[in-house]
Amino acid sequence: MKVMIVDDELPARERLSSLLESMDDCQVVATASNGIQAVRLAQEQEPDIVLMDIRMPGMDGLEAARHIADMATPPAVIFVTAYEEHAFEAFETHAVGYLLKPVRRERLQEALDQARRPNRAQIGHLRNPATGGKKQARGHICARVRGNLELIPLECVHYFQADQKYVTVRHDGGEVLIEESLKALEEEFADGFLRIHRNALVARDRFGAMEKNAQGGFEVVLKHTAERLEVSRRHVAQVRRFLKSL
Repeated sequence: MKVMIVDDELPARERLSSLLESMDDCQVVATASNGIQAVRLAQEQEPDIVLMDIRMPGMDGLEAARHIADMATPPAVIFVTAYEEHAFEAFETHAVGYLLKPVRRERLQEALDQARRPNRAQIGHLRNPATGGKKQARGHICARVRGNLELIPLECVHYFQADQKYVTVRHDGGEVLIEESLKALEEEFADGFLRIHRNALVARDRFGAMEKNAQGGFEVVLKHTAERLEVSRRHVAQVRRFLKSL
């Protein structure tokens, strides 16, 4: 089995590597110190199993696992945590597996054996992990570009615009398409984005002004780019209130 280790602490990565080296059927193909590295290396190395720390700076293990689950053939993820109550709250029902630090060889072997054949419920859990309440908002948007996953930091996103079954994500580096509903994005990112139309959400920090167009309707002018997006009649008052609050 090809295994990838993800932990922000070097001693933890070294301990897991040492334990895996003592097992005949395991090969460590990559190590990562944060979630962003984990997503990129998972695509490059295509591991069978990922041993993933939960609490890491930047992108934590929960979000990284959600992005990794979008791979064509996602690896099984075993979460590694020092917080037993957190593991039970998040993964008790559909966990691929979890280990408590410090990791013991016997428990690691058991978890690896259980993770060899993750069932549909387990994979589904990675796509929509139960976090005991409202799902924590992601820090990145994940898009499939030419067969690879591309991570876009949320602070770089200008707006989301729906077009039939796809949503265009306009960001600092261009634009990509994702297969997510605008409603779900609005619920997840309500603190950072505002709906201006049934087909558009705009990042709150990208609003420049709202102006009338030649047809008598309203448009939002985005900061820095001067790009314009239509505001529907039902959302004009809400956008006006927001702009006045700035």
